[in-house]
Amino acid sequence: MTAYKPTAADVKQLRERTQAGMMDCRNALVETGGDMDAAVRSLREKGIASAGRRAGRGTGEGLVTSYVHHNGRVGAMVEIGCETDFVARNDAFQDFARKVALQVASGPDLRFVSEDDVSDEFRAAELEIYRAKAAADGKPEAMLEKIADGMFKSSLKDTVLLNQESVRPEDDRKTIETLRAELSGTLRENIEIKRFARFEVGEE
Repeated sequence: MTAYKPTAADVKQLRERTQAGMMDCRNALVETGGDMDAAVRSLREKGIASAGRRAGRGTGEGLVTSYVHHNGRVGAMVEIGCETDFVARNDAFQDFARKVALQVASGPDLRFVSEDDVSDEFRAAELEIYRAKAAADGKPEAMLEKIADGMFKSSLKDTVLLNQESVRPEDDRKTIETLRAELSGTLRENIEIKRFARFEVGEE
């Protein structure tokens, strides 16, 4: 049986109804076989739908946490924001912060928190590299731009933190953005990954 593939129009409609992220909407439609109402219910049950409406709220509270790999050679530090100090002390919030720190330590190519942070300069440089690679592989001239764009978008799972699948097996391959949105829905506050830094011994 062929898996259901949602159309761009269906994803857009679900986003407008729930304010959830594009990938969360797409996944919900796949899970429900394209049943729009069932997809809305699924997102609401997970707390993702309501999380989208909180995205604009200020996150003046939160915490900074770190992770150091057992060999002592790789570590990471992250700042996670929330709206109140009550939530900052919440066990689930603190567990998420530690999870993000582990994710950062595990991702040597990470450069950005979200796609919105990707600079025009970085995008242009990467597209030039992918165009050159496609040309070297003998791809048609007329297709170079499209191929390069596809390769660039695929690469964002390595360079953008929110796009990455969690490295923890118990998270069932959910992206960091999905985990953030679910936590936001559960705690009923805007949760924001503000910044991160990764350290590795001997790295320049």
